[in-house]
Amino acid sequence: MTELTEPCGVLLIDKPAGMTSHDVVGKVRRLYNTRKVGHTGTLDPLATGVLVILIGRAVKATEYLSTHQKTYIATLRLGLTTDTEDVTGEVLTTTDQRPSPEEVVRVAESFSGEIEQIPPMYSALKVGGKKLVDLARRGVEVERKARPVTVHSMKCEPIGGDDYSLTVICSAGTYIRTLCADIGKALGCGGVMATLRRAETGGFSLADCQTIAALEEMEPEERRDLLIPIEPLFADLDAVKLPAFYEKLCRSGCEIYQAKIRDTHPLGARVRLCGADGSFFALGEVQEFEKGTAIKAIKHFDV
Repeated sequence: MTELTEPCGVLLIDKPAGMTSHDVVGKVRRLYNTRKVGHTGTLDPLATGVLVILIGRAVKATEYLSTHQKTYIATLRLGLTTDTEDVTGEVLTTTDQRPSPEEVVRVAESFSGEIEQIPPMYSALKVGGKKLVDLARRGVEVERKARPVTVHSMKCEPIGGDDYSLTVICSAGTYIRTLCADIGKALGCGGVMATLRRAETGGFSLADCQTIAALEEMEPEERRDLLIPIEPLFADLDAVKLPAFYEKLCRSGCEIYQAKIRDTHPLGARVRLCGADGSFFALGEVQEFEKGTAIKAIKHFDV
């Protein structure tokens, strides 16, 4: 029997509640028998939903995939605040005050558009090289600057009692826990996130995902067949097909002047670099050189 080559590609997991993203990475390492496994966006243990796992050479893409738009379905629970901004934290305040459902919907949906958030202490964000969550667990709180984020769409619906369903389409870096806390603060009664499910990220949805339990029941070949090629990770970027001569130069580390290949991408643009046969092999970026703008490969994925 021929020995299998190292697995490479994208695996989409529907993360269950109670597991960290790192837990999922550990499971995938065992199932695919490789240490080269990463992910593109942390989900808290409370959260479920789409977790994009990168295997083998695909791990190289991690640093370039932080800007994808995401869709979340969350439960906002009113009447309390916690130190983690969700139901897992220590309760700080409670109140019997409740606004009308109409007021809740109005205020929640007013959080659409460009807003600013102060990142929560219980987050993976690093300050001074240390994760905020690690500092928070030691009882240390540090000053955090408000950061701009975009809520492209916000839909709020009452679902019973103190709970409201939020469907949020937002930019990367948006904290749904903080969104719930800020809505509760604006309503004057406090609020926390009770549940969170990531429904879509980077063009991948729950319909594309596998569960850990299902993966564990599969044969190794079946699991490998689930891996998606790397190129779809960059589907939002233009593809530049290089003639054989320029493909060879590019693969050797040379910049490819846009004038030579009749390309006109703006300075700083990133593109998918494809060979003469149309196959994707690298992520490229338009840079300024002595003789004009040129595309240079910044990450190769075929080696």
